[in-house]
Amino acid sequence: MDPRLNWMISVDDHVLEPKHVWESRLPSKYREAGPRLRRDEQGEAWFYEDKRSPTIGLAAVAGKKTEEFSPLPITYDDMRPGCYDPGARVEDMLRDGVLASLCFPSFPRYCGQVFSEGQDKELGLACIRAYNDWMIDEWSGSAPGRFIPMIIMPLWDPMLAATEIERTAAKGAKAIAFSENPAQLGYPSIYDRDRYWDPVLAAANDTKLPLCTHVGSSSRLPKTSDDMPMLAVIVYASVVNMIGACTDWLFSGVLQRYPDVKLCLSEGGIGWIPYVLDRCEWTLDRHRAWGLKGEYEGDLWKGNTAAVGTGSSPMADIDPMQLFREHIYGCFITDPHGIRSLEEIGVDNVMIETDYPHSDSAWPNSLETAHNSLEGWSDEVKYKVLRGNAERVFNFTAAAPPGAVA
Repeated sequence: MDPRLNWMISVDDHVLEPKHVWESRLPSKYREAGPRLRRDEQGEAWFYEDKRSPTIGLAAVAGKKTEEFSPLPITYDDMRPGCYDPGARVEDMLRDGVLASLCFPSFPRYCGQVFSEGQDKELGLACIRAYNDWMIDEWSGSAPGRFIPMIIMPLWDPMLAATEIERTAAKGAKAIAFSENPAQLGYPSIYDRDRYWDPVLAAANDTKLPLCTHVGSSSRLPKTSDDMPMLAVIVYASVVNMIGACTDWLFSGVLQRYPDVKLCLSEGGIGWIPYVLDRCEWTLDRHRAWGLKGEYEGDLWKGNTAAVGTGSSPMADIDPMQLFREHIYGCFITDPHGIRSLEEIGVDNVMIETDYPHSDSAWPNSLETAHNSLEGWSDEVKYKVLRGNAERVFNFTAAAPPGAVA
């Protein structure tokens, strides 16, 4: 076997922030209101402003048997040190065949929306900067080439967000956490006529940092009914949210205006992608003419033609397959149907994840699981999915594998 295939790069893992992140990095005037990990009569939890947030057990199951999984609150004493300690994490990664990892935040949630929801935006910005500095300097800096540093941003102010993207890019950031659907967080959608997100998009374009939209980063898990069981919600929501995010970006006009913007659909699977691209092309073929007009009868949505496409016919230049191939990347843990469809999706547009230490992770058997998934494909395809695409998309050079000859 090609020795390059002995290792993989995971583009979706999670860090449970150690308690000192904000206590050691926030200015003293903010430390009483900033994030604190404390115990009270209900147990251990994070406290921020006047809110209490326990850590759910499914966020830290690495090393546990599936029958031990539970959504009930968990303490840091009950976790593997690899959940929160970078040195221990590297040990767990190497045991798992993972050469490098991109980690989403936990307490701030997937795109930092905790700080955007807070009352004190000055405090929120300080917390965001503290987290980003910690992610770049300490978590990633403690093991160069093992972590792909991803930053969060102040969603409530795109100009401040752009400044933070530029600041952290200069420090070595390689990715930006973004919402799968910012409208669900109370912000304008990416179709916005006033182009609310343009400063962020311009900064991402100029720095060439991909935007990573994790399932659940809209703080919304859609359900078919109020009594839909949570196991059914997990199946339904992940597919629905990712299809929505992908379709939004394809029809937004953003990708035509910002040729270097890249979007990673984190933990969204890939099996649905061929169908959605086919459906987009079919819909455009059948409905492009009247859809271009933008004004629809009755209760139908009045289209925002200012937001999509270019030129006199806003949607005339949408080519879903081309836009996807140039800008969007599917990410999967295990997805047998998606693997069978790699050529339809595009072998350059797929990256792999382990989800450590969350409950979908196969740790410590992620590499073995990946090879089983990719059985029958050429070594070149395997290399792209396991490592090559991640290094290219994130402009990241992984550290040498243990024992490699310099």
